[in-house]
Amino acid sequence: MKTALVTGSSGFIGYFTSLALLGAGWRVVGLDCLSNYYDVALKERRQSMLNTHANFSVINDRLETPGTLMALFKKYRPDTVIHLAAQAGVRHSIDAPRSYLQSNLVGTFELLEAARAYPPAHMLLASSSSVYGANTDMPFAETDKVETQMSFYGATKKATETMAHSYAHLYGLPITMFRFFTVYGPWGRPDMAHFKFTRAILNGDPIDIYNHGDMLRDFTYIDDLVASLVALIDVVPETGVPVAHDSLSAVAPFRVLNIGNGTPIKLMEYITAIEAACGRTATKNYHDMQPGDVPATWADSTLLQTLTVKRPATPIATGLQNFVDWYRDYYKT
Repeated sequence: MKTALVTGSSGFIGYFTSLALLGAGWRVVGLDCLSNYYDVALKERRQSMLNTHANFSVINDRLETPGTLMALFKKYRPDTVIHLAAQAGVRHSIDAPRSYLQSNLVGTFELLEAARAYPPAHMLLASSSSVYGANTDMPFAETDKVETQMSFYGATKKATETMAHSYAHLYGLPITMFRFFTVYGPWGRPDMAHFKFTRAILNGDPIDIYNHGDMLRDFTYIDDLVASLVALIDVVPETGVPVAHDSLSAVAPFRVLNIGNGTPIKLMEYITAIEAACGRTATKNYHDMQPGDVPATWADSTLLQTLTVKRPATPIATGLQNFVDWYRDYYKT
């Protein structure tokens, strides 16, 4: 039985990724600190559901705790690593940048050092569409320059890509960095827009809409994302000359990959879909753009489709209806 280490296993994406791997016959070792960035009860509930699986075990500790990851790698010798643990949130990085430094940079360093000592067959590390920052040429392609991050969160994610490439080059570690594009779905993070909008609409509260609604987002449904991650485990990068659209490194077994729907949605259309799923109309408050945010994201999914023969395709109305149904059931509204 192969072993996967999933960091952030009690988080939104980590939970569904762990569940998919367990269903595919993997042994999954999780690492999660159950931070209080958002409702810990939600994380504990996800973790309790994973704990019902015989092939799942979890360590509740921080990435950046010296020795924690080294001990995990030594004990379990994971065949693959899916690194999802991080301090998330663009806006929160303005208020609490040090937490991003510790988790995203120091934590990833500890992971890379452990992998250097006990090399897995493949490491898949989470980056973010936020690395594209001020880029205006769309759709965003993996081969675009990404030097103008608009938030400290985005900057830490770009830094982890650079760190990972250096370890891939120096120590021959096969690494795929995947850039998420606004992941949503049941059991999602309460700080995400779909969660906030649904809660407000069902409570009869107004919703806040930034940049006066002039926003475009590439939304990715959680099931589509996880299917892509699992499919990529066996797509191990090798050092070589990249072909068209490929971001493969010429000096390391390293690749950067977008995971996005490839079909951006206007914010107001997104809100309309949530209203339809809730069966209610929202009261709307319009505001200027928030610091660190960007007006649009759009993934070029060509490389993902080339490598996995699939691309995220869940319609936004379907995904949001699934989320609202879960929300009503979980919160009994």
